[in-house]
Amino acid sequence: MRLKRRVDFLMPFSQLGLSPLVLQGVRAVGYAEPTLIQRRAIPPVLEGKDLIASAQTGTGKTAAFALPILTRLRAHGRCRCLVLEPTRELAAQVETAFRDFARFTDFRVALLHGGVGYHNQRRDLQRGVDLVLATPGRLEDHLARRTLHLNDIEILVLDEVDRMLDIGFLPAVKRIVSRCPKARQTLFFSATAPPQIADFAAWALRDPVRIEIGASRSVAASVTHAVYHVGFDQKRSLLLELLKATEFDSVLIFTRTKRGADKVAAMLRAAEHTVAALHANRSQNQRMEALAGFKSGKYDIMVATDIAARGLDIPHIEHVINYDLPQCPEDYIHRIGRTARASAEGDAITFVSPAEHLPLEAIERALGRRLPRAEWEKAVPVLSLYTPPEEKKASTGGTRRRGAPRLLRRR
Repeated sequence: MRLKRRVDFLMPFSQLGLSPLVLQGVRAVGYAEPTLIQRRAIPPVLEGKDLIASAQTGTGKTAAFALPILTRLRAHGRCRCLVLEPTRELAAQVETAFRDFARFTDFRVALLHGGVGYHNQRRDLQRGVDLVLATPGRLEDHLARRTLHLNDIEILVLDEVDRMLDIGFLPAVKRIVSRCPKARQTLFFSATAPPQIADFAAWALRDPVRIEIGASRSVAASVTHAVYHVGFDQKRSLLLELLKATEFDSVLIFTRTKRGADKVAAMLRAAEHTVAALHANRSQNQRMEALAGFKSGKYDIMVATDIAARGLDIPHIEHVINYDLPQCPEDYIHRIGRTARASAEGDAITFVSPAEHLPLEAIERALGRRLPRAEWEKAVPVLSLYTPPEEKKASTGGTRRRGAPRLLRRR
């Protein structure tokens, strides 16, 4: 068994059965060797099997289905592949990945999502496409307008399935799946595998291969965590001091609400930081400009709601700051997954006000461990805030100083 795992680890892309033109695309993108999820998922997809695959964020799930799909399609023809994504940003990102991998082929790809007009999307569909990348709402609009049909779909991909279920897309996704041919290949890809996926999978898939890479509720080991217990009105001052204490190139800050994201972004701009904001109330052009600017380095900081927590591939993010805690522990895992991608190092800094101790406890139960605490000398004394039960005895004997997170040690 040890020898088998070692051989699997050393297997290059060229031995996975991908077509020569797709391998050219892989090399052009700069991929050196496949990740574990790619090595495990590509062979069964090439064999035409249904698949349920879950893996941590940042492990290369998009290439794990894009590369074998492009190989199976062989050449330009009818619309034979449909990929569903929960958000516009993910749909656009996956569409870009398909275009990059397919650059040496004649495949045509269409991107269908809301927030923009229908004209260009109708034009692309009329020209003829092989693959459609879509969000459920806009796809149903095109089906209703009869600008697209799914009669020829051979491969159906549901990406970030857990997120689609979380945000209420299950009825729409079921309607879409029902309109696809029964004799199809169906692929589920997700960062987590919650129990509610099981019933949906039993209905949509046929004898699927199951792949799970790592724990379904885990984050990369190369992430350094730090939790600050502060008063709610102290979060702004702490954030400014953290940013002042280090040299940084990219920081992603999460807030719970859209209004909160705008307020934090405005505060940081007033402090002369270059900042982009990303949330659902921004127009599609504004959202695309924010992402492009953050990726290119135009903006050092992006303030976002959980719209940016799932699947977005921005490889250089050094620090993730949870200005507000999410209500759902899985969203913490996805937020933190934006840093330390592809085995790089990263920081996860979390602000916890007295009202947020219950979400913190839920996150720590989900992770199966206690997150390290850090101290800020200007914070209200810990005993006047929420004190974790296991710390109460220790704290009565005086406040114990803990090591600073890496974010504060890099100056």
